[in-house]
Amino acid sequence: MSYAIIGFGHIGQALAKKFASKNIEVAVATKRDPESLASAAAGIGPTVIPKRLSEAVKADTIFVAALFGAHWEVAKTLPSWNGKTIVDVTNAFGVPPEQLDGLPSSKAVAKLYTGAKLVKGFNHLGAAVLDQEPAVHGGKRVVFLSSDDDGAAEEIGKLAETLGFAPVYLGGLSEGGMLVQARGNTWGHLIFEDFVKFDD
Repeated sequence: MSYAIIGFGHIGQALAKKFASKNIEVAVATKRDPESLASAAAGIGPTVIPKRLSEAVKADTIFVAALFGAHWEVAKTLPSWNGKTIVDVTNAFGVPPEQLDGLPSSKAVAKLYTGAKLVKGFNHLGAAVLDQEPAVHGGKRVVFLSSDDDGAAEEIGKLAETLGFAPVYLGGLSEGGMLVQARGNTWGHLIFEDFVKFDD
């Protein structure tokens, strides 16, 4: 399984650190040349590999952690996304619902990636929180996941566990996804909620 993170701001770098902490190779890319990411990537670890966007999207699982509008640009880089899993880490705050055809933000995004399985996840935590250790006082920081594909949600849930988090599945994009989305001038009820799960 190969991984990529599109977007290398605070959120993208926080995610990259989690992969590096488990010695999992991950490509990182933006619309800029890979050389511009080299110093920051090297500072995180040798398993964080800057690539061109056109190369990074060849990964099996792609985290889109850029600004919401980047989805339209990323989606154009491949004619088909068959067999790939897209993890939508974005928030559409400030984007009018009519621009999304009235759909939940991740439902609108899913239509862009023809053939892909889409999971909404990791987006409810602010960068400063996501950057922290997922182990908290003997528990694990929760990441919420929602998807219309149960298999994809399970796959990303297992990855989240590997990265040290406690995944909580909220259901489909039209139900659970609404709890963790920002759209227009509204925030889902679970945005910015920082929960910790403890084993029984």
